[in-house]
Amino acid sequence: MDSAGLLERASELDELASAAATARDGRGSVLLVHGEAGIGKSSLVSALRADPPSGCRVLVGSCDALATPRALGPLRDLAPFVGQRLADALRAGDRDEVFDALRDELVGSPGTVLVVEDVHWADEGTLDALTFVARRIEALPVLLVLTYRDDEVDQRHPLARLLGDLRANVRHLAIARLSREAVDGIAAGRGLDAQHVFELTLGNPYFVGELVASSDADQVPRSVVDAVTGRLHRLSPEVRDQVEQLAVIPSAVGSTEIGRLVEGGAGSLGEAEERGLLTVRPDGVAFRHELTRRAIVDAMPSARRIELNGRVLAVLLEVGADPARIVSHAVAAGDGDAVAAWAPTAARDAAVSGAHRQAAEHYRAALEHADAEGSERADLAEAYAIELYTLGLDQEAVQAQAGVIRARREAGDATALGASLRWASRFHWLAGQRAEAEAAAREASACLEHSEDRALFALALSNEAQLAMLAHDLSRTLELAPAAVAIARETGDRRALSHSLNNLGTAHLLMNDDEGIAELVEAAEVATAANLMDDAARAHVNLVWSLLDQYRLELAERHLDAALETSSRAEVMGLWTYQQVERARLHLARAEWDLALEAAAYGREALPHAHCVALTVTGLVQVRRGDAEGEQTLVEAAAVAARLGEFQRTGPVAAARAEAALLRDDPAAAIAIAGGAYKEAVRLGAVNQQAELAALLRRAGAHDAVPPNGPLPFAVQAGGDWRGAADLWRGIGAPYHEAAALAQSPHDADLLEALAMLDRLGALPLAHSVRSELRARGVRSIPRGPSGATRRNPEGLTDRQVDVLALLAGGLTNGEIADRLVLSVRTVESHVAAILQKLDASSRQDAVGAARRLGVLPD
Repeated sequence: MDSAGLLERASELDELASAAATARDGRGSVLLVHGEAGIGKSSLVSALRADPPSGCRVLVGSCDALATPRALGPLRDLAPFVGQRLADALRAGDRDEVFDALRDELVGSPGTVLVVEDVHWADEGTLDALTFVARRIEALPVLLVLTYRDDEVDQRHPLARLLGDLRANVRHLAIARLSREAVDGIAAGRGLDAQHVFELTLGNPYFVGELVASSDADQVPRSVVDAVTGRLHRLSPEVRDQVEQLAVIPSAVGSTEIGRLVEGGAGSLGEAEERGLLTVRPDGVAFRHELTRRAIVDAMPSARRIELNGRVLAVLLEVGADPARIVSHAVAAGDGDAVAAWAPTAARDAAVSGAHRQAAEHYRAALEHADAEGSERADLAEAYAIELYTLGLDQEAVQAQAGVIRARREAGDATALGASLRWASRFHWLAGQRAEAEAAAREASACLEHSEDRALFALALSNEAQLAMLAHDLSRTLELAPAAVAIARETGDRRALSHSLNNLGTAHLLMNDDEGIAELVEAAEVATAANLMDDAARAHVNLVWSLLDQYRLELAERHLDAALETSSRAEVMGLWTYQQVERARLHLARAEWDLALEAAAYGREALPHAHCVALTVTGLVQVRRGDAEGEQTLVEAAAVAARLGEFQRTGPVAAARAEAALLRDDPAAAIAIAGGAYKEAVRLGAVNQQAELAALLRRAGAHDAVPPNGPLPFAVQAGGDWRGAADLWRGIGAPYHEAAALAQSPHDADLLEALAMLDRLGALPLAHSVRSELRARGVRSIPRGPSGATRRNPEGLTDRQVDVLALLAGGLTNGEIADRLVLSVRTVESHVAAILQKLDASSRQDAVGAARRLGVLPD
């Protein structure tokens, strides 16, 4: 037993203490403490809290097992123990102020250990705040400890996104069960059959403790529920009733509530504390373990649970508690009137805090219980639909909004109908239903044209401009967007101004007019200042997308970093996913193919537009590497693009499929695929796509394809200047495209240079084509190319990842590695995360050690 009285936990306590001391010295980290329920995660935290390393403070917040969690619940628990600014921000719930105040609190208190327990129950606002801290952990003197049940978290769990986003200074502390020897020692001290105890508990510390505490030498309970209820029934009837009353509250119970729920207050609970059921502190009472509380609740008849929740609800209403807690107990008590009265307030509070999933659940509860009709119910339903849209639940948002539109039509209010139709248009587009989106947009503008609400009319015009821009109808966009901008500036409405500038700026960039950059930056700034994070994220998305189309990769990356920063502050899931597929496009352009696939994976199960891009990126990586499934992936992308019906989708897919045809040496198929898309690009004035399609058609032998004028690399290549194109691609940092341009050279030396590049990239089909051409020219001493074993080292690390590993071995930071390899810090973070995963390493040092053992690095 260690100094904290815990069995077989000395190494875990040492790791906690060491990480805390390191944070005190200025090097922050994240420690993920995970294991099954009852394994002892909270016991470790309690031990650290009781005896922190010198110079460290420990802050602990807990997530509650509420049906709909409190927004920022575990952080609000910290309010009495932190500075005034953070405490005020947590009480107000303003998302951005909470983030900034939390960062300043941690910077100003070196050696802080911030523990959030049971994050598998966390609300979205809390998860976003933790992501915000974790992404900055290297620059913060803090140890962030997150405890969770790993057997409850799958890829669809909200926590999975946070865990997947952790990149630097992250360690896992998996808590093991007790050994048979430890259980033997515990059981023997009570004269129990140790083997029987171990067979029942399998070494789970909580189960062991409950069974041993509830047993005698003659009988061991058959389950934990039996153990807990057995201990409960040994209490006096009055105390048993009080414990059952507290058990329906899935959180610590404050002293104010205790005084109203428990006759005699906390002092009357001494018997339950002595029996090991409760922990009594000056600020309130909590169960020793959530499993204990849950076992008591599960053993109650339903009628008893309803009665007890009703009592709690009355007290919460009396003391003016958090609306989310009121709603939770109102639902459990079956009090529909209380749900209807308080759920909208809880929903709005959750939305302001960024907990959109919880906001949607509260709005759903309000709609299920409200007696409201007409416009009042339509307002609730529309708020619900908007939260669904924010979460990326496109079909559900469309369905909810359809009921809103019916109600608006019946009410006969043209302005309200127009506003709802504008939202419906956005929802339909997100769901890939373009015709419905356009119809709703036209009707919205017609309804609002003569409305007194001019800002709302500006938004309707801007929505039409957006749809035109997305269809690459730039003349229509430039007709509508400036009118919307003018009205927005006149009225001072920031949402309308941001939205309309967004569309105007994107249209200008699609025409390769850099005026659009300033317009999109202003759109993002206006939206951010007004806390319109959806609009801010969309402005960043459009700016990055347009720069990627122009292959201005460094500028695109700088703005993408800003976009991801915005996303860390706002849970706009559809656009966050879009940013991930933009990152995939960036890596694809740089021939960082593993990273491209990793980023594209975010979009494989996403909404149709992001899904289409993810499939296109994935398919291109596959065909360029020679993977057999590549063409089928692109066929899937083509099907999604055809359903979406926009050239921004169909054009890139056609280019990808034409490239695939060329790589399998089928120029006729390439011409058939690319020809129609090329004509459409010319018709729409889509110069970037026209340039790429013209280059592909020229490679296929269709010399009537005319590239646009200008210094676009694909246009230069299509014009026959392979050397000029190769130089442009080299300056951009796109080695695959550089090699493809060199492969068109009449000079053998250029083909050999291209071949060396293609071999390094693992671009087998194009390398095979270049080798064939060199043999046809009679060139001798053609490099054979890397073997399968050397092309893919034993752990699947890319050459770039091996380079990063070598610098990790030298002790370089991510920033220093980025400078050395001329990469962005975010790209280095992605490489490091991939290295840790492939080598099954928990730290950078572990990864270096594993690489040396495997022979990837010299010992």
